[in-house]
Amino acid sequence: MDKHQKHAKLKLRDNDNFAPNEIALVGSKCDVISNLVQQISNKLLKYKIAYFDASHNNSVVKNLLDIYTFHENGTAVTSVKIFVNKFNQRTQFSQHDLLLINGNHYQGAKQILILDKDKEASVFKRMDQLKNIEFVIKLTDDAVLFPFFEEKMPHVKNLICYHIDEIEKISKHIENIIKQKIAPIQGLVLAGGKSIRMGTDKGTLNFYGKNQRDVTVDLLEKHQLKTFLSVREDQVINFEFKITDKFVGLGPFGAICSAFQKNPDVAWLVIATDLPFVNDEVIKMLLKHRNPSKIATAIKGKNNEFPEPLITIWEPKSYTVLLNYLAQGYSCPRKVLINSDIEIIEVDTNLIRNINTPEEFKDAHKEINDNGAK
Repeated sequence: MDKHQKHAKLKLRDNDNFAPNEIALVGSKCDVISNLVQQISNKLLKYKIAYFDASHNNSVVKNLLDIYTFHENGTAVTSVKIFVNKFNQRTQFSQHDLLLINGNHYQGAKQILILDKDKEASVFKRMDQLKNIEFVIKLTDDAVLFPFFEEKMPHVKNLICYHIDEIEKISKHIENIIKQKIAPIQGLVLAGGKSIRMGTDKGTLNFYGKNQRDVTVDLLEKHQLKTFLSVREDQVINFEFKITDKFVGLGPFGAICSAFQKNPDVAWLVIATDLPFVNDEVIKMLLKHRNPSKIATAIKGKNNEFPEPLITIWEPKSYTVLLNYLAQGYSCPRKVLINSDIEIIEVDTNLIRNINTPEEFKDAHKEINDNGAK
C-alpha cells in the first residue's frame, strides 16, 4: 500500500543553504572578510550581490516595530524583527546572483578559505563546515595550510591560491562561479488560450503552410531550446512536451507560473502563438542580449510604451516576483515587467504584432504571402 502523502510533491528550486548561490568566507577576522566582500562587490557591479553577516553590537535593543528608511537614490536602511531560517532567507535572497556569507557566523554551501596564521584554532573548529572549498586566499605572504589539512583534506593543497591583494583575480574567479549557476533556457509556447476574438484556436492558424503552433515550436527548437507547449487541461494536442495549466483561469500569467512550478531551475523563453511576424532574428537578439541578473529580458516595440511579456525570457528569480504579485491580486505579466528590474530589447514594432481577429488574420496572411514565407 502506498504511503499517504500529506502535501503536494512539488519540484524544489536548487537552493544552497540561504540562497540559490552562496559562498561563505572562512578563516579570518570579521573585518578582513567584510573588507574583502566590499572590494569584490565593487568589481562585480553588474551582478546582484548580497552580504550575510551577524551584528557585533551587543547593545542593540529588540525591535518593537519594523523600520524601513528609503532614500530617493534607491538605497534603504531596514531594521526588522525577523529570525534566520532557510525559508525566510531563500525568499529574501531569491533575486541575487550571489550571496557572500561571513563564515564566522553562518555556514555556506560553498566556501572560500582564507589562510590566516592567527586563526588556526577557529578553522579547525569549522572543519566539518568546509565541504566544498572553491579556492584559497593567503592573508600574508608567509601564510601556509595548517598541518591538519594534510590529514583531513589533502585535496585542498591542489586548489588555486591567491594573495588577498589579488582582488582582480579573486573577483574573476567568483564571477565564473556566478556564471556556472546561470540557468539554462527552455522554450514555452503558449497554446492554451481560448481565442475568443478569433473564433478559432489561434495556434491552428496557417500563415506559413502549417499551423502556427508548430511554426513557433520550430522557431525555438532551431536554437536548441527544449520547448514545451502550455495547454489547458481539456485540450487534446499530440505533442510530447506539454505543461498543463495548474494556475487555472489566470491566462498567460498562470501559464508562466505553471512552467516554473514544473521546473523552477530554468529560464523560460515564453512566446505566444499569435505573433506570426516574430522571426529568427528576433529570437537571436533576445538570446544574445539576455541578462540573467535581471528578472527578465523582454522585447519592446520601438513605437510601444511597454514591453511585451509574451516574447520574453523569464529568469528563475522572476517566479518569486510573479507569486508576490498574485498574492496581491494581480495577474498581469506586463504589470510585473513594468514595475521590475528588467532588460529591454527594442525591435521594429511590426515584428511583434498580435493577430487576434479574423480580419487581422486575413490581412497578416496576405502580407506574409505577398512578402514570401520567413
